[in-house]
Amino acid sequence: MIDHLLGRPSTKFRKIQVLAVFLFWSLYLFRGNKHGPPVLRRFSSRLSGKLSVWQTTVIVFLWLYVSRNFAKIVGLECPEPMANLYSRSFFRATWLTTALDAGFWTAMGVKPKWLRDIASMIFSGYYIIAAERADEKVRRVRATLTVEHMRVSWNKSTTPYLWALASLVRPRLTRYPPRAIRIPRPSSSIYDSPTNAWLYFDGPLTALRDQTCVVLDIPGGGFVSMSPRHSEDRLLAWAAKAKVPILSLDYKKAPEYPYPYALNECYDVYHTIVSTRGRCLGLNGRTRPHIVLSGDSAGGNLTVGVALMILQSGTSDASHWQSQNVLPRPDGLVLAYPALNMKIESWMTEEQMSLIQEKSTRRTNENVLRRKDMDYHRLTPYTSPGTSFGDFQRDSFSDADEEESNLGDIAAKKLAQHQRLDVHAAEAAAVAEHQPKQIRTRLAVSSMISYVSDRILTPEMMRAMIILYIGPHNRPDFNTDYLLSPALAPEALLARFPKTYFVTGERDPLVDDTVIFAGRLRQAKLRQFQERQELGLEKSSRSFNEKDHVEVSLIPGISHGFMQMAGLFPDSWKHIYRCAAWIQDLFEIAQAKKSSSSFLQPIPHGNNPLPTRGSNSKPSLRGLNGRARNHKRHLTGESSADEDRPLEMSISKLTPLTPMARSASAPIDPNQDSSFTNEDVIHAKNERIRSVSRGRPVRAGFARKQHLVPSKLSIPSAEEFMIDTRSPIPLRERNRSMTSLASEEDLLDRRMSGLAGGLMGIGEGARTP
Repeated sequence: MIDHLLGRPSTKFRKIQVLAVFLFWSLYLFRGNKHGPPVLRRFSSRLSGKLSVWQTTVIVFLWLYVSRNFAKIVGLECPEPMANLYSRSFFRATWLTTALDAGFWTAMGVKPKWLRDIASMIFSGYYIIAAERADEKVRRVRATLTVEHMRVSWNKSTTPYLWALASLVRPRLTRYPPRAIRIPRPSSSIYDSPTNAWLYFDGPLTALRDQTCVVLDIPGGGFVSMSPRHSEDRLLAWAAKAKVPILSLDYKKAPEYPYPYALNECYDVYHTIVSTRGRCLGLNGRTRPHIVLSGDSAGGNLTVGVALMILQSGTSDASHWQSQNVLPRPDGLVLAYPALNMKIESWMTEEQMSLIQEKSTRRTNENVLRRKDMDYHRLTPYTSPGTSFGDFQRDSFSDADEEESNLGDIAAKKLAQHQRLDVHAAEAAAVAEHQPKQIRTRLAVSSMISYVSDRILTPEMMRAMIILYIGPHNRPDFNTDYLLSPALAPEALLARFPKTYFVTGERDPLVDDTVIFAGRLRQAKLRQFQERQELGLEKSSRSFNEKDHVEVSLIPGISHGFMQMAGLFPDSWKHIYRCAAWIQDLFEIAQAKKSSSSFLQPIPHGNNPLPTRGSNSKPSLRGLNGRARNHKRHLTGESSADEDRPLEMSISKLTPLTPMARSASAPIDPNQDSSFTNEDVIHAKNERIRSVSRGRPVRAGFARKQHLVPSKLSIPSAEEFMIDTRSPIPLRERNRSMTSLASEEDLLDRRMSGLAGGLMGIGEGARTP
């Protein structure tokens, strides 16, 4: 109290104050009268003959407890801000996590690790009982949050005692434990250090070789902490349910590795998987595996960023040879409560509200809109908030009601409505005169402000995460940098986005970003569908189905990070298994697309791939069953519908189809690769010309001319001509990745110099929203 009166409260002064009070009363008890000061001695002497020491101690503590909870007894205490918003089971889980955070933060100062682990469990047990003390401790720590506090809080599940307890509680999901693995960087990357990862697969390594599907998971942790081991409940369940290998990345964390290092690292892993056809994971490498990207929280941000980098690598206005160098897009995305917007806003714009109020998603966003509508009504309970949710609900579900009822019932309802209106018209008009006018407001508060008191993700945490992730030397443009805030991605990229599943809690501070990004995806896909119909690329009778592109699951009564609480929040298991079912659906869709397009786009090499540099075997340009390739088209995506441009071909000049080819005047270097002769290269080139010319054979005289006068032709070397068809990236090393962003560069200066448009490949006049 003294420090508050002095106006300068501090932890050090409070410590001195407590020690001073303790020493004073201890000295008085030992040196003073045992019955206290003169005023209380007679009263104390009488009570000492009737009460024992035990009774006196219990009475003292009992009165202290009643005094401390006096506000609750008389009804003066404020209600818990989030208790009525969360479900009972989720609030119980947040109560336990708050106690664990308070206990681990209290024991942070203990130096020996073994003693710190024991003290953390002891303090956590105390805070589980003293829940109010735990809330007070957590609030104070979050006010001065540091990266060490965040790592202690989010990495606590891997401490020895909690890890052993979680292993006992977790059901046995797989027969095989996770395997540590290191993924090398591609040759085109500007980084050299490999990426650490964990492979979750319920089977031996021999069965892993025959797999054709891979889930690339990017775990969350606020960009600063947590590894795949902290999400083992989810990853083991996916591996057991989906029966596919799950590769979860342990990417480098901020602030040691600020933006965009982690983004480039995850992109390089995807690049390596595609270029090696999964051999870096233990697959046989015969075919390129189907890849589904997944991520939660901060990992969801990186997942969408990687997908955008993949898509922008295929956006180019250059010549046709670049279609061989782009990465194929993933087969789908599964995102759990992703952080998609680093630009924290308080008020929502008209465009954002229109995306949430979209007619096709009104049922999904029902509770989100109810919450936004009730904000004004809660502040002004005696006035009308304008267009109430009841009016919105009637408008939202009128179409569904009309579809469910027949025409006769609708006509009867309308007739009865008109009759009631005629009867009560005068009465309603009289009542309206005495009622206050409706106060209409178009203000809508974002979920980050509505749930500012969230027990899991607080504003202090979000502020710290963003600052630490960006780093002290970067200055990004929060209005345009869509690799930092994927919610700002241009519509040209969203139109090519793969199918995406979202799952998040309705009480999550990030729920609005999820709903808005999903709405932008629907909007981009719809406009692309309408444009294709106008061009005759889609049947006019076909209707747009948004579930072919985006699906959102909003879970009522829960907030952020529920998939990491499977041991404390049992309801999260059904959502984990639901995500596993989504992954299975995405792989089934990918397999169906591959089988349907196999007639138009046969596999070029099958079990007989082209040799790489240094191989002693000659190149084979035949596909399965020994048949030659004819109608090979290099597409950006996986199906023929992904590219609407006509086939580009040119046989007037015998130039190679790779960007690494030399000029026409460059001579042939016979010492460059001894495994290929000029005759072999000419034969390969003729085969390529036949495939480009849609199967029309080259004239015999023309072919003989190639063999008779090889020295007059501009034939590239074997290294330049041959492309490892197992990879869309040429074998020749590049100095810089096509879409990597160097963390030491100033992102704002890059935009000001006009380089961003070139990286995106969508033209100089392109502008991000």
